[in-house]
Amino acid sequence: MSWKKLDTVESAYVARVASGEFTEDPAQARLARRLDVLLDEVSSKRLATKSSALGWLFARKGNSSKPPRGLYVHGDVGRGKTVLMDMFYEMVPARRKRRAHFHDFMADAHARIHAHRQKLKSGETSEADPVPPVAEELIKEAWVLCFDEFSVTDIADAMLLSRLFEQLFKRGCVLVATSNVEPSDLYRDGLNRQLFLPFIALLKNHVNILSLDARTDYRMETTARLPVYHLLGGAEDEGEDAMDRAWERVTAGKLSAPEQLRVRGRDVAVPLAGAGAARFSFADLCEAPLGAADYAAIAARYHTVFVDRAPVMGQAGRNAAKRFIILIDTLYDRKTRLFISAAAEPDALYQGSSGTESFEFARTASRLNEMQGAAYLEASRAGQASTVSETRQEL
Repeated sequence: MSWKKLDTVESAYVARVASGEFTEDPAQARLARRLDVLLDEVSSKRLATKSSALGWLFARKGNSSKPPRGLYVHGDVGRGKTVLMDMFYEMVPARRKRRAHFHDFMADAHARIHAHRQKLKSGETSEADPVPPVAEELIKEAWVLCFDEFSVTDIADAMLLSRLFEQLFKRGCVLVATSNVEPSDLYRDGLNRQLFLPFIALLKNHVNILSLDARTDYRMETTARLPVYHLLGGAEDEGEDAMDRAWERVTAGKLSAPEQLRVRGRDVAVPLAGAGAARFSFADLCEAPLGAADYAAIAARYHTVFVDRAPVMGQAGRNAAKRFIILIDTLYDRKTRLFISAAAEPDALYQGSSGTESFEFARTASRLNEMQGAAYLEASRAGQASTVSETRQEL
């Protein structure tokens, strides 16, 4: 029986343990039960107010009903946070819900704010502050938000978060998020961090915080590696040759040529594309001024992405490392197949010892390992059509 036919996260988790897909873990079981508590609260709130078009968001004066407190789950990489949150998301009965990678959501919010400011310039609106109307748009589309890998590294995101979520929470937003760090460590060492601290206080007022201390990195346990990650520097450029052979196999001899992707009013160059695959150098993707929206557009257009010559990164290459982290998160989230040649194994690709990248890259390394596995590659093929369709709608 498919777990998607079950009606609680705990029962779905038990079913996947019984099938052998998961190994039973008490910490994961506790998280499943806690997600079920929130699922019941969201379901009850929705049923109690479904007669109103916007439900309890516009409750009558004097009604003390409050939205459920969300849930912020943090723990080390590969402990099962995302997969359990995804079970919860599938079961949430609300029509207006959204599951997104945090970077994608913020890119969308920034784009909406820019569009509002353009309307203000052209006289289409007289509202000078773009944040309340943008929050209104977002809450009308989804009042249950599920964020994968909540991690704040960009100063523009950091400065917007407090004002945006103050408005979203005021309108009844229920937030569920996974992260590798506890809330107090968000945007650690970030520029002007003192201006970000009000968001941490706001977050703690609207979510319950749960540490997932599962026993091991389950990704590494289930990985049967396939030849999609190629090391450079071997005999006779073996890594480069392996990438060329893989490209020929994936494109099946079909014509390959450069393409352009139009992303929010500007062009992103694709050096080589064919048969639904795209090929880039590391420099093309991570040393150019690209961001989450660009990577999402690439994942929407191509089911397979090749990245050539990823170097070992350190403090001097922090900006490129940040982009690489976002790139891998985006491809992983959309189950995009990845072929990559690199100067070191995933765990040794980042050598910096300070800044947020040093601990964020642990997630990237874990995901790079999982993306070599048979289970991930099978999921990338099975989910290709639906993922591409959903992502195109987001853009």
